[in-house]
Parts: sequence; structure tokens; C-alpha cells
Amino acid sequence: MVAAMCEEVQHPESQVPKAIVLSVVAAGITGIFYLVPLLFVLPDIEMLLGVANGQPIGLLFTTVTGSKAGGFCLLFLILGILFFAGVGALTAASRCTYAFARDGAIPGYRLWMKVNKKLDVPLWALALSTVVDCILGLIFFGSSAAFNSFTGVATICLSTSYCVPVLVNMIRGRKVVARSPYPLGRFGYLINGISVLWIVFAVVIFSMPVAIP
Repeated sequence: MVAAMCEEVQHPESQVPKAIVLSVVAAGITGIFYLVPLLFVLPDIEMLLGVANGQPIGLLFTTVTGSKAGGFCLLFLILGILFFAGVGALTAASRCTYAFARDGAIPGYRLWMKVNKKLDVPLWALALSTVVDCILGLIFFGSSAAFNSFTGVATICLSTSYCVPVLVNMIRGRKVVARSPYPLGRFGYLINGISVLWIVFAVVIFSMPVAIP
């Protein structure tokens, strides 16, 4: 989602790649501190796999703490992280909506492309993104399987949007990035190839159902 903010960054050709790499590093470090203790106190796997909605994190926290209050407190921390992640995702979605509207690519583009002069943000595009997100969120109350499919498709589309330019760049001999701030030299093809393979692997994983009927 960092790439969606390119237009609001000074010197995006150097700062956006740096932000992408640093975000991956930060996520890796914090993920280790989160996952390693969790694995040490992991309860019976069969019990976790038996959760009806395929999301055992609530049951996991309740089991390892021995109380519903403790499980709720740990789950509340996750909800806080999800809130801030949602803010970032909504911001990126509103900027994408604004960019499409500016190019006349969506119905009602004259309204969605307006920028609030006081706040200096595309307020109508943000409102549209918020309404659409809320409507899609309501799907969970009707069918958790359909909701999981929507979230999986979102991840697949986002990953594919990163994969396509990398793959095209490789096919064209990396000529476009030859004079970029981070040309990578002889390692460019290797890193790009690993990126494409990883994204293809992720797309396959996210195409699978949460649970086998």
C-alpha cells in the first residue's frame, strides 16, 4: 500500500522504495517478538483447527492466559493494530479512488476528484472508500466464507499489482531502472525473480479456502 502514496511523497523514486524495505524489516522484527512467545505457549493444534470460523486467535489467547479477561486484553492489542492498519489501507484506497477519478475512470469522477482546500485531502474520495469498506464489512455477518473470499481476493490483487511491473521490468531487461537510485546491479534479476516467485506462491496460498469442508 506504500506505493499508493507516491504522489504525496517528496522524491518518491528514492523514498518509497526505502519505505517499502523498512516496513518489511520492521514487520519481520516485530513478528519474531510476537510469534516466538506464541509458539512456546501454543495449546493443542486440533482444538485450534476445530474453530468454526477458521480464526482461532481469540480461543488461543483465552486458553494460554487461562481467563477470558486476559484473552480479551491480548485480543484488544491486536484490534488496535488492525485499527491503525485499517487507517493506512483506507488512506491508500482513497488515494487510488482519487487517482482513478482524476483520470475520469470511474462514474461520478467530477465529485470524487475534488480536493478539500482546507484539509488538502480528497475528502469525497475518502468518503466513498469508507462507505464501500463498511458495506463489504457487513458481508461477514451474512457469510464468513464470502467475507474471507473478499479479503483473499484483495490480497491477491494487491500482490499481483506489485508482481506485474516487476515481471515486465525483467522481460524488458531492467532498462527502465538502470539509472534508478537503487539499480541493484547484477543482483537485480535475482531479487526480482525471487519476488515474482514469492508473489506467485502467495497468490496460490490465498486462493485456498480457510478450512476444508
